[in-house]
Amino acid sequence: MKNIMDKLIGKIQETNNPTVMGLDPRYEMLPKCVTSKYSKDLEGVVQAIIEFNKKLIDATCDIIPAIKPQIAFYEMYGIPGMKAFKETCKYAKEKGMLVIADIKRGDIGSTATGYSNAYLGKTQIGDKEESIYDVEFVTVNPYMGTDCVKPFIDDCKKYDKGIFILVKTSNPSSGELQDIKLENGEEVYKRVASLVEKWGEDLRGENGYSSVAAVVGATYPKQLEELRNLAPHTFFLIPGYGAQGGKAEDIALGFDKNGIGGIINASRSLMCAYKSDKWKDVYQEDEYAKATRAEAIRMKEELNQFIK
Repeated sequence: MKNIMDKLIGKIQETNNPTVMGLDPRYEMLPKCVTSKYSKDLEGVVQAIIEFNKKLIDATCDIIPAIKPQIAFYEMYGIPGMKAFKETCKYAKEKGMLVIADIKRGDIGSTATGYSNAYLGKTQIGDKEESIYDVEFVTVNPYMGTDCVKPFIDDCKKYDKGIFILVKTSNPSSGELQDIKLENGEEVYKRVASLVEKWGEDLRGENGYSSVAAVVGATYPKQLEELRNLAPHTFFLIPGYGAQGGKAEDIALGFDKNGIGGIINASRSLMCAYKSDKWKDVYQEDEYAKATRAEAIRMKEELNQFIK
């Protein structure tokens, strides 16, 4: 039976592009051609962010299968920022893109259920249930154990949604905890990967991949290769490409022999392409969306050289 991961894999194959565009907008990174249109108060800042996000979605929705908005960059603008998050997600879905909400929630019991209800499931409103943010995927921090993951898995089953669980993250200090060896010599990240594979065994789709998936950073290629072998039914969200130093030839280690099994995140390299050395002399500032599209195509071609 098809699941939401099959849908994501289908979009990747349709666009021939294993990329997710991270939308992590800070006001100071927006081009002046956008910010100059709006007031400098909170409402104006958020309106500028919404315009920026929509223009990037318009420029890439036919060549990139999904977006990944990082919730922190919306929460920092308060209630207006969360409205911008919701509007961005809704607009991307209208344009045919899937949404991976990077929320990294991790709590237990009714709290985890509340988080999952907000993003994947439904919330009781009077005598009916309503979807609030209604995204396809969220990221989850598993370090409180099964208790904090189960409510999300339950909603994955009930509503055909997906989760990406932090396993081996791309940040430099991840090894302080994730690389610790247990008494049997196994690293913590490998134990978590084994749990993810187990948690998702009832949610595998036609392509063999579960909708319970993992976050594995491109900046640790050896571990990426190890985890692909250790968790053959676990799909990977792979951050760390581009600005963080992850290379295409290393990222390919996270894919299976059929060239599937992962999606690579790029945030700053796509959002700020108009400022990059590659494109700043090609596109004017008011052509920032064209620069993002050009970088998305360049990235796709580079990745496919190795993944295929």
